[in-house]
Parts: sequence; structure tokens; C-alpha cells
Amino acid sequence: MQELDRLRDLADPERAARASARHKRDRETLGITPAALEEVVAEWRAERDLDARIALAEALWDSDVHEARLAAARLLVQARMRPDDAAWAAIMDWAPQIDGAEIDDAVMTAAARRVVADPTRLDQITSWAGSRNPWLRRGVMLATLPWAKMNNPKPEDLEIREKVLQLMLRLASDRHGGVRQAAKLWLRNLEKRDPDRVAVWHSAHEAMAAPEPQPEPRAEDAPQSDDAPSPDGDQDL
Repeated sequence: MQELDRLRDLADPERAARASARHKRDRETLGITPAALEEVVAEWRAERDLDARIALAEALWDSDVHEARLAAARLLVQARMRPDDAAWAAIMDWAPQIDGAEIDDAVMTAAARRVVADPTRLDQITSWAGSRNPWLRRGVMLATLPWAKMNNPKPEDLEIREKVLQLMLRLASDRHGGVRQAAKLWLRNLEKRDPDRVAVWHSAHEAMAAPEPQPEPRAEDAPQSDDAPSPDGDQDL
């Protein structure tokens, strides 16, 4: 595959070794800089029609090379894409395979464009909030980040924003650090535009996270001492 060969020509072994140690995956890593990768992707995007770009993206993803998967997602980052059903299908096929932050960022950046283009697709990703895969839980917030950044949201956009805020009542306290960081990012962006709503959200989140008060123990529930009478009234001698 000549495109994969092109990526391997840009490999930096030292950078690849550092990246591979950071990712903690067995996947082949080339160590290509983000700028160099984006330059190659821009060339591929410019010289291909949509169908050819999607076919290339799928082939790059299937190679299971780290930078090839990043390039695959970048090929589908486009605001206007008609028709985009095949691109969305590819993104949905990739999503369950995500196993790291960089690939999650890349795929969800592409997903966000497609969800903005067709908000009904939100129904397909909100279930990720309950996924066992932490990168999908994180992905819900990355794919919906445009709604946190909207300066003039329409009523339907506010409804979407509220749906995500409700999901984040639990995601913001997720056991996975990457999920918690994504929640903070989402809230920081919204706070720049609607600080009052974020303040209300924080109050609700704090109330939800607070431990429930424990009832005072009743006398009959108190533990018996070793010399307390046995249930039949006899004493141990």
C-alpha cells in the first residue's frame, strides 16, 4: 500500500519509541510529527473524491499502524460532506476499537463534524456514556464539544447541551482520568459562554456526589457485648 509506505518514509524511530512507551500498546508506531502527518493527509484529501477518501481511510485504519489510524480519521474531518452516510458508518465501525487518547481525539473530531451535520446521530452515541470502554465514555464529550462552544445556540441546541450536561453528572466523577479530563474540558468551554449554567451544574454535581447521611443507630441495632444474654436468656458460664 503506497500510502502506508509514504507514512513509513516519515518515520522517526526515536520519537516512535517514546510514543510507543507512552501509548503502552503493541501497535506499530512510526513517530511522525503531527505537522508532517497533517501535510500528507491534506495532500490525500485534495487529490481524491469522497468515495476514494473513505476507501483510503478504511484501508489505513485496517493497517493497525498508529499514525495510519490517525490519518484515517483526519481524512474524514470535513464540515461539509454530502453524502456522509459512508463516512459516519466508518466512524461508528472504528469507535469500539479505540484504545488510546490520541486515536480517540482524532476519531471524535471527525465524529463531531458528522453529528453537527446531522444531530439525530446523537442517539447513536449517547449510549457510550455507559460503555465499559473508557475511550467511548470520553468520546461522548469530545463528539458533542461543539455544543459547549456555541455562542448563539438555538433551542434545539440547548436541548442537546442539557442532555450532555445530564450525562456528565456521572461522567465528571468517572474512575478513568481521561474521562474526567474530557468533562472538565467540556465545562470550561461552556463556562466561557454560559457561566451561570455551569455554576448550577456544579451545584447539582456536588449534591449528587455528597455521601448520604447515615441514620442514627437504634438501640435494638446496637452490637451486643460478649457477656450479653444469649437470645434464649441463658448466660454462658
